[in-house]
Amino acid sequence: MKILISVFNNLYTDQRVEKVCRTLLEADYEIDLIGNNWEGLPEMERPYSFSRIKLKSKTLRFAYIEFQWKLYKKLLGKATSETILIANDLDSLWPNLLVSKKLKIPVIYDSHEIFTEMPSLKGRFVKKVWKFLEKRLMPKVKYMMTESESYAEWFQKEYLIKPIVVRNIPRRITEEISFPENKPKIILYQGALNQSRGIPQAIESMNYLENIVFKIIGDGPKRNELENLVKEKKLENRVQFLGKMLPNDMREITKTADVGLSLEENNGVSYLYSLPNKVSDYIQAKVPLVMINFPEMMRIKRQFNIGEVVENHNPQIIAEKIKKVIENGRNFYLEELEKAGKVLCWEEEENKIIKLFKKVEAENF
Repeated sequence: MKILISVFNNLYTDQRVEKVCRTLLEADYEIDLIGNNWEGLPEMERPYSFSRIKLKSKTLRFAYIEFQWKLYKKLLGKATSETILIANDLDSLWPNLLVSKKLKIPVIYDSHEIFTEMPSLKGRFVKKVWKFLEKRLMPKVKYMMTESESYAEWFQKEYLIKPIVVRNIPRRITEEISFPENKPKIILYQGALNQSRGIPQAIESMNYLENIVFKIIGDGPKRNELENLVKEKKLENRVQFLGKMLPNDMREITKTADVGLSLEENNGVSYLYSLPNKVSDYIQAKVPLVMINFPEMMRIKRQFNIGEVVENHNPQIIAEKIKKVIENGRNFYLEELEKAGKVLCWEEEENKIIKLFKKVEAENF
């Protein structure tokens, strides 16, 4: 059975799509992954077939439109009657549904977020366009995965579809991790440098902390603004921008941190109901967290004492929680982090994917 997987990005750092592809490959499916060259064409090696559609558009708005048409043609050329389609997020769903209808083959929708509720769309006309598209396409979706229980509840309420929940969490780290005696101590943020991630407030919290360095892994549209904030606050020697890293390289840095931050802001339900990848990355690396009190993070905190919770983005409050974690030390949270790591790992999630695909096969072939 062939699986055609499509997503609007250049594939390089998309950990969820990579994990799904490997899980299906190990289950003896033939994998063919399709992305695009938006934000470049970095060299890649994968144990399965992949290609990237070349887009000529220079603005995201037109790139989306160009991608829809080119993806439709690409899928039509690659799909057979023995193919299952996977559309990742709303920006690839329409072409997949068109090909699904034309060839009478099933499509699985994997929604990594609530696309129409992303902060980047808030207050913009383009949100109405995507919402119009979502309302027209969602009733046609029969099989669906999404990343959190809260997302699943939202889709069920909004569109009467019940997705299976496959959390975007890393594979287990089984080797022993040694805790370095960092001087100064290290706090860490990893992820995209976008709006509503709580990064400016984390930077400002450094004014209330001593003998601590703040490392930021990732890149994005807010990087220049954040770097200017660091200069304005005269924190150049205490805040380090490490840029975008491959997942394995990032994981090695994560293991050395004393505190991991996840301080997303409530700028729409897509963030409010998210379970950021970084939360599980910190847990697997045995790094205690300072995190915001959003529903999915509180689900974990109620099960496992993996760190401290803040209820707002006051930099002084953030600093107090960071101090508490550092004073407690990593060993204080180790037992709970280890318990959480055995539950919050990809090995516990991938069985749900295989079960879904077996169901799709049984009902369609």
